[in-house]
Amino acid sequence: MISRTHSSLFTLQKLVVSKPPIEPQSSNLYRLICRRWIAKVRLKWVKNRSLDHIIDRETDLKAACLLKDAIKRSPTGFLTAKSVADWQKLLGLTVPVLRFMRRYPTLFNEFPHSQYANLPCFRLTDTALLLDSQEQSIHQSHESDTVERLCRVLMMTKSRTLPLQSLHPLKWDLGLPDNFDKVLIPNHPDYFRFVKASNGAACLQLVKWREEFTVSALQKGNEGNTTGGEYRQFNRGPAPLIFPMSFPRGYGAQKKVKAWMEEFQKLPYISPYEDSRRIDPNSELMEKRVVGVLHELLSLTIHKKTKRNYLRSLRDELILPHKFTRLFTRYPGIFYLSLKCKTTTVALREGYQRGKLVNPHPIARLRDKFYHVMRTGLLYRNKGVSMIHQHILNGGLDEVGQEECEEEEVETDEECYEEISETDEMSEEE
Repeated sequence: MISRTHSSLFTLQKLVVSKPPIEPQSSNLYRLICRRWIAKVRLKWVKNRSLDHIIDRETDLKAACLLKDAIKRSPTGFLTAKSVADWQKLLGLTVPVLRFMRRYPTLFNEFPHSQYANLPCFRLTDTALLLDSQEQSIHQSHESDTVERLCRVLMMTKSRTLPLQSLHPLKWDLGLPDNFDKVLIPNHPDYFRFVKASNGAACLQLVKWREEFTVSALQKGNEGNTTGGEYRQFNRGPAPLIFPMSFPRGYGAQKKVKAWMEEFQKLPYISPYEDSRRIDPNSELMEKRVVGVLHELLSLTIHKKTKRNYLRSLRDELILPHKFTRLFTRYPGIFYLSLKCKTTTVALREGYQRGKLVNPHPIARLRDKFYHVMRTGLLYRNKGVSMIHQHILNGGLDEVGQEECEEEEVETDEECYEEISETDEMSEEE
């Protein structure tokens, strides 16, 4: 439902613009001196079965990948059932970790402990080790891409610095190597350095501003739709770029929603790499700037999605409002908020088409292989171990995995309608 407190859905005051003093990386930013007069808009939350299915599937995939990395880090080369017993919440699982690992014999080989016969232990199968070696090869061949993505994340922060404890939960989403702080960062001293915060926490800091990385994903997406002169204006000042939107079919009060979104699109676009501290925090322009920051951050992830709590840990550095997650339901044409797997995940709608990633990263393709190995183990149990390993050796797993994904594609166009009450929204923010 859409409720309004004014005669028009979207009332804007006249923008009084004044140029601020020239500052590094912020000389193109205009100051908006106006107050917020946007009517409060409440929209229905529309469940998307296709995206929910992807999030559900990749929750198990991520847990399996994290367990694989944990076994590799172990000095013994295996993990005991006792050592992983308390990891269920950490891995985001809805079942005990022991049961989860036993589901996938194609990845985890169970054997008894040498001293305690009743203590199950797990090591990686040959198939899992082969997939891991392929993953390391991709990390090495695409290291420059990984460095750029990490630079962009730091460049969006106000201090160009992030605590490592905030980055570690995001390493799977950003496609960083498991031990990126030991193997990636030391190899690029001209990009990154380790510093300590005032509270003693270890942080990663950007060494030098990279002007070549300041073109956002939205600007790149609009590059082909603009002339060369118009594209150069992106670096000279705010320009009204269009956010791609994909509304659910049969959306309630669709005409009113579209009218409101048209007014939103007319607002100037502020790059997430611009200094936004001069923008009125209660203005419409700041809201569009926050949408742009969230859009850019999700665009930098491998699967175009991440958990809401991970974004909340970056709130202060990204200069996001306290209740910024309400924007996900406020702009359902840009974002999708999923409540699957007892957590809240936000996805970028434009990143998916017919239940599949658009232009998947090589790491995402490898993870599709990984998921096919998991599913084969689930369906065929121990028989799948020899089956899937032979597929990988023959190089035929890509086609098999692709057919598997096509068979699993669920009702992409079928959506369920549910309304989030104001009480539910408040609980989401707590």
